[in-house]
Order: sequence, then C-alpha cells, then structure tokens
Amino acid sequence: MIRGLLLCVLVAVYSQAVNAVEIFKWNRVPLPIQLGVGHERIVFVDRNVSVGVPRTLQGKLRIQSVAGAVYLLASEHIPPSRLQLKDGETGEIILLDIATLDAAAALEPVKIVTLTSDGSDPQTAEGDTQSGSTGGGTKPSAQSKTPAPVALTRYAAQMMYAPLRTVEPLPGVRQVPLRLSGNLPTLAPTLDMDAIALGAWSLGKWTVTAIRLTNRRAERLLLDPRHLQGDLYAATLQHLELGPAGTSEDTTTAYVVTLDKALELALVPAPADGGKND
Repeated sequence: MIRGLLLCVLVAVYSQAVNAVEIFKWNRVPLPIQLGVGHERIVFVDRNVSVGVPRTLQGKLRIQSVAGAVYLLASEHIPPSRLQLKDGETGEIILLDIATLDAAAALEPVKIVTLTSDGSDPQTAEGDTQSGSTGGGTKPSAQSKTPAPVALTRYAAQMMYAPLRTVEPLPGVRQVPLRLSGNLPTLAPTLDMDAIALGAWSLGKWTVTAIRLTNRRAERLLLDPRHLQGDLYAATLQHLELGPAGTSEDTTTAYVVTLDKALELALVPAPADGGKND
C-alpha cells in the first residue's frame, strides 16, 4: 500500500544545466522548436504537462514527458507541426511549432520560461532577489522548498533519461546498489506485466527505485500507482498506459519511493513458487 504522496505524473524539474541551453519565453506566441532527425532534444518546461500530438505524427515522433521535461525524437523528416503542452495543474496550454532539420549532433536543450502578466521574467526576478541585498534577506532557492521524495524522484528520472550534462545536482544524493534481480511479481500482482528494477538512489531516509514495467498482454494496459503493493511511500509513473506487448509503447518506468528502507524490504514476499501465475 502506498501510504504517503501519490504522484501520478512526475512533478516539475528545475534544470540549471551548466552547458548551453536555448531559452524561449512563452508569451502566448507559438515557440519555434527545431529537431534534428535521429537526435533527441529536451524541452524543459518546469511544470507537469501532458502533450497533445497530431495524428499525422504517429510513428514519426517519439515523445516522453518526464519530470517537467519533454523529450522529442523525430525518426524521419516531418512537416512543420504544432504540439500542445497542457499544464496539469492550471490547464494553461503552451504551443510549440516543431520542424526538422539535418543535424550532425543533438541540438542543445530548450528551456521555456513563462512570463508574468507584466511581461517580466519571474526567474530573472527571483535571481535578482537571491543575488542582491533586500530588507528581508536572501530568498531561499526553489530546490530547498521541494519535498525530498519529489526532488529524489525528479533526480532519478533525469539520471535515467536525460543527458548527464543536463542533470541538476542534488546535494546528499547517492546511488545505492540494487539487491533485486529478475521480475518483481508482488509489486503489481493484479497486472499482467513484468517489473524489473533498473537503479536506486537515496537521500537521507528516503530511497527511490526506478523500475521498468513491460506489458505482457496483446491489448493496452491502463496503469494506476495504487496498483503497486508494498510498504511504499510514493509511486510515480512515467506513463499511465502501456501499449500492447511487442509495440514501442509497451514499456514505461515507475519511480517508487520508500522511507527508512530499501525496496526489497518494502515488497510483499514472493510465494514459494516464485509468484508464477501461468
């Protein structure tokens, strides 16, 4: 049973990459985003978004939305097309006009900054407050206000899918050895899927484990974090639906947070027969 935070979609990521990042300011004007064919490009949105995609791009553009970052990979040249990024909390929509080009290497990540009603950049204003002297002292960083399970989940997602140069440092985090191997039949016993642990990281009393989930059925499989069993504090799913087995959409990643214990101690013990339900 999940007894704490229930995170259906990864929350905002605050990327402060030291390498080049192309900045776009959203002010209700569609943002032109170029993609190199065969090279993934990351769009940092810093908010929980879902992506609306035209049917004409199916099979041509792979999209993954993870921890406030959208990963775009064009497998072939596609005509200029419009994507919609919808904020899961406010309902606000950001429009991206994407187009492909021939590129020898991956293009630098994109960061979208939302302007305030007066047209100013809230992140610039925050930076000025932090670096300057004000009557109230230094403003705490956004990271310091982020709950540890959220920050740890966000870090794990970046370590799994983002280029290392774009991973935001998280003070105190460390990778821990996996003591789980093979399928985890008791993690989601009601679902016909495989669950394989991929990596784990800890921060203080918290541990997050990244788990690959793969559909075994010939039809689509709907997911819900509440399907996961064990003494779990939080569960986050990269996708809430898996495609039929054997398709490119049959796999996703779950991020499971445990408190004061590693995942192997939080799972329900497997039956003596290994949990086979054939």
